[in-house]
Amino acid sequence: MESLFPDFRAGKSKDTISSPIKSSQLDKIKIIGGAQLNGIIPISGAKNCALKLMCASLLTGESVYFDNSPNSLRDMKSQVELLEYLGCVIKRESDVIAINASNIKTYIAPYDIVRKMRGSILVLGPLLARFGKAKVSLPGGCAIGTRPVDLHIKGLEELGAIITLEEGYINAKAPKSGLKGANIIFPKVSVGATENLMMAATLANGTTTLKNAAKEPEISDLGKCLIKMGAKIDGLGSDTIRIEGVKSLNGTHHSIMADRIETGTYIIAAGMAGGTVTLQNARISDLSAVLGHLCQAGIEVEQSGNNIIVSRETSRLQGVDIMTEPYPGFPTDLQAQFMAMLTIASGAGMVTETIFENRFMHVPELNRMGADITTQGNSAIVRGVEKLKGAEVMATDLRASVALVLAGLVAQGQTTVNRIYHLDRGYEDIVGKLGGVGANIKRVSSN
Repeated sequence: MESLFPDFRAGKSKDTISSPIKSSQLDKIKIIGGAQLNGIIPISGAKNCALKLMCASLLTGESVYFDNSPNSLRDMKSQVELLEYLGCVIKRESDVIAINASNIKTYIAPYDIVRKMRGSILVLGPLLARFGKAKVSLPGGCAIGTRPVDLHIKGLEELGAIITLEEGYINAKAPKSGLKGANIIFPKVSVGATENLMMAATLANGTTTLKNAAKEPEISDLGKCLIKMGAKIDGLGSDTIRIEGVKSLNGTHHSIMADRIETGTYIIAAGMAGGTVTLQNARISDLSAVLGHLCQAGIEVEQSGNNIIVSRETSRLQGVDIMTEPYPGFPTDLQAQFMAMLTIASGAGMVTETIFENRFMHVPELNRMGADITTQGNSAIVRGVEKLKGAEVMATDLRASVALVLAGLVAQGQTTVNRIYHLDRGYEDIVGKLGGVGANIKRVSSN
């Protein structure tokens, strides 16, 4: 990968890709429903993996290169902004991003940047492990419920860190001898805490064991990259991960896994609208908990080499029940999309959300389009209707946004989705990808 950036060193950052879409809260997506989807949709690299890998680059002074990177996403732009603030030199070209953290200038991750995205909290472990100190603002992100960082803090304290909370910042210091290995048992499964502590433990003295660890494919992908950097890790994909600390890590090149949430979203889109869609660079094995529900609903999903082929088996989808759970259970990041699908299915389906307590904010908007959804606590009953009707709707978070887009694909008349800046955080060129397979969809700029 060095040939892509022949002059890459600890100098100025450089972009040779198009800037992320500049959007405001006034930008909209307009959709006229009823078109079948036929053709090819390329699946981007996983945002939820890329953001963590960028943080892992802080663990070494050597250059790291990632390809299949979703560089145009707003969340990626926010992470680049944070790493450059810390002193990293970053270059991007097409779907490759290169990061050099040899000249870190500050160990403070400020509120003005971190508030834009929760993933920024994952600079805490790498900074603390490599430099012995870090000061990171408590994070922001989608307003989908409480997502505390107490497990991150408690775990780092077990590694020997001294942590105080001061004026909205996590102020962490390691002992002079460095972090030390520990046996850490998570009281509940946490993806972010597993990632933060796994990265921190790579440079700790001794062996760290993470029990009740999260098992998401993105964690395994992060672990594989760390191993390429010289880390000693085993147990990836299980609930017990062991990390033997090393003195230092080296640079590497790593290809980011395909985005399983984007994959699931477009599978549901094709199933709702009908037609046949090929998803390039996608793995159904990462969605094993979802596959059975999709087939039960009447969507045919087939792996063909590196692609997935999606079509609808029946004239009308069938209602099914789902419950979100930590991986390998049904992912909470596909709950809103699946609910959108159930609104037009025959019969009824129950959706139970066990991960986030405030992730039904899309329900009132779907009901504005004629859906029949009743919520009680963390469950929702979705009674399928013959047709949704286009309406003005308001996006509240990333996954709710895309659920409204999916509903618009099958609604009668025109649907206008407002506040689509959420979409720009997590879906690369969704208008181009859906329009490319036949959807009548356009973005309306506020400018």
